Amino acid sequence: VQLQASGGGLVQAGGSLRLSCVVSGGTLSTYSMGWFRQAPGKEREFAGGIWRSGGSTFYADSVKGRFTISRDNAKNTVFLQMNSLKPEDTAVYYCAARRGAAVTTATLYHYWGQGTQVTVSS
Repeated sequence: VQLQASGGGLVQAGGSLRLSCVVSGGTLSTYSMGWFRQAPGKEREFAGGIWRSGGSTFYADSVKGRFTISRDNAKNTVFLQMNSLKPEDTAVYYCAARRGAAVTTATLYHYWGQGTQVTVSS
């Protein structure tokens, strides 16, 4: 299974970006997905997740109300819509997949994308 994340870029504070994560070599509907981010000098942190069945989502407090995760199983793609971006959202964003429940712990995910850089200027 391979994950390809894209959609990052440079945006001003208050702006929006939508990240995409395409899953290949597997069927998206069998995986719960997570979005993580890692800022320079910091540990990778959970941003949000979506369950494989039902599509329930949950988010870190730091992004709740601003970020939205969705999935299109027909296109094997997961999205992270990021609104009201802040400079502290600057990080490399990664998508990850696991067969079980959606969780917040990075080490429990089986597959990872390569990351896409998001930079928010003030």
